[in-house]
Amino acid sequence: MTDADAVSGPDPREDLPPLDLDEAAELTARIVDNVERVIVGQRDAIEHILVTLFAGGNLLLEDVPGVGKTMLARAVATSLDCSFNRVQFTPDLLPSDVTGVSVFNEKTREFEFQPGPVFGNVVLGDEINRAPPKTQAALLEVMSEQQVTVDGETYPVPDPFIVIATQNDVEPGRTYELPVAEIDRFLKKIRLGYPDQAEETELLGRLTGEHPIESLEAVASVEDVRRARETAAGVTVREPVRSYVTRLAGYTRERARLGASPRGAIALVRASQVRAVFEGRDYVIPDDVQAEAPTVWGHRVRTDTDVDGMAIVERALEEVAVE
Repeated sequence: MTDADAVSGPDPREDLPPLDLDEAAELTARIVDNVERVIVGQRDAIEHILVTLFAGGNLLLEDVPGVGKTMLARAVATSLDCSFNRVQFTPDLLPSDVTGVSVFNEKTREFEFQPGPVFGNVVLGDEINRAPPKTQAALLEVMSEQQVTVDGETYPVPDPFIVIATQNDVEPGRTYELPVAEIDRFLKKIRLGYPDQAEETELLGRLTGEHPIESLEAVASVEDVRRARETAAGVTVREPVRSYVTRLAGYTRERARLGASPRGAIALVRASQVRAVFEGRDYVIPDDVQAEAPTVWGHRVRTDTDVDGMAIVERALEEVAVE
């Protein structure tokens, strides 16, 4: 067994029976309630992470320091009994510091792969925009294919797998812009924001003693996540809904320098399938698409003017008719 096998274990990508809709909806509520024992006032954000995970995607968190981004990712991983690795992105970070490196073993006279921190179920890339583009590019393969290729050898990462990357947006002069190819690999982009007065008061009360993350226990398993993912994949997306997504994508492409890509359209459908499961349905309706479009497409749409991508997406939802 190689070191990579020791980290990722046996390949668990065999077919698993999906959860019943009621079981999947109950699982989601149980996970959200558990994470809320640690994170106050961020129920929507927790649901966004679960939508991303069950849809097989990655999440970008852009916000100011100190609002609980790292703790949120850790609480989700703990609730799911998943492995959690954190990578602090810095200007001197190398691609091999993320993916791993082949090291020569003098005893065996062979090169052995030493896995990097990307070999985890939940991988937090903290302040990803502090690293240069070459290091950021090290994530492109694993984010889209759940595997890492080093020296011609390919190693699968654990399943389930999600990259939750945080982005510092208060020091633009000390950060790098994320490449479009990388942005497009994030299924969602969200912000946490500051808690309101009541939420912050409750937060301070919880942290007067032991931090609640220390006593947090798992309420689900990695198998539950895989089965919930199968449930979502089986949700019906009828032709009128698919056509609606296509028309929305076309609207963004006509009114922006860079509209929603085909990958973005697929991401929106998958996120909508998960949203339907959360609502206890085995079919997608336009309401699911409308609920997911802002966070799935807002970061993908680029304009040459002061109008941001989110505004274009919101206009599309207002002006494109549901047929």
